[in-house]
Amino acid sequence: MATRPATAADAEAICALFLASRAAALPFLPRLHTDAETLAWLREVVLAKQRVFVAVGPGETILGFAALEGVWLEHLYLRPDQRRRGIGTLLLDAVRQASPDELWLRAFQRNAEARAFYERHGFRVVARGDGATNEEREPDVTYRWTGGEPHRT
Repeated sequence: MATRPATAADAEAICALFLASRAAALPFLPRLHTDAETLAWLREVVLAKQRVFVAVGPGETILGFAALEGVWLEHLYLRPDQRRRGIGTLLLDAVRQASPDELWLRAFQRNAEARAFYERHGFRVVARGDGATNEEREPDVTYRWTGGEPHRT
């Protein structure tokens, strides 16, 4: 496994991964957009305006991706069949290299696995929200990590 910057050519694979991951890990979320709308958003917003890293396996198969905007980790998703294999940590390490002093992120309160992952990696809860600031209207948690904080891998 390795990470590399994502390219525009990765959009369809990232979209398929994103949709599958959300369906598997976040079944409580409402489906607000069509697949075509999601692909357009990934092309026009995520890949165009954020630093996106992909984890690739044999044959350049995309196993996961992470997107960074400034110091905000906007997305970190894995293929559902690739969880618990170190891919999330690999992507998080790539993001930390790109933003070594601090990172912020939001996770849904009900996403216990993601929250445990981030907390294991040194992220600390700084706020809880009622969902008013996300389109899913799902209560969330804001996390912060600073470069000096220890983390377990």
